[in-house]
Amino acid sequence: MKKFLVIIGILLLIYISYRIFRHMTLDEGLGKKIANGAVILDVRTKKEYHTGHVKGSVNISLGTIRERYVELDTCQTYITYCSHGLRSVKAESILKEKGFKKVFNGGALSDIEEIVNTLKAKK
Repeated sequence: MKKFLVIIGILLLIYISYRIFRHMTLDEGLGKKIANGAVILDVRTKKEYHTGHVKGSVNISLGTIRERYVELDTCQTYITYCSHGLRSVKAESILKEKGFKKVFNGGALSDIEEIVNTLKAKK
């Protein structure tokens, strides 16, 4: 039981650290990048994209990104997102392997929507 509580404590600490890091660094930075013209890249499937997406986002699913990355400009800034944030991490990694320097993980759809809505409210 003690080992279980230690593991839960460690996981909780990692999660809290991640959320603090995300809030302190990435969230504010992503908003600035979007305001400066970054392309929001939805890496979910077409079906998921059509159920709801960030207005103006480009849909290239994680399953096709290894072939379709050539449609993207390596000089452009991209922010990837998906349903929960896992595929967007993988897409970011793939694009960086392909030579893209300005690719950032935006996390989940809800995270990106919050950032975009905050930007709209500031206007």
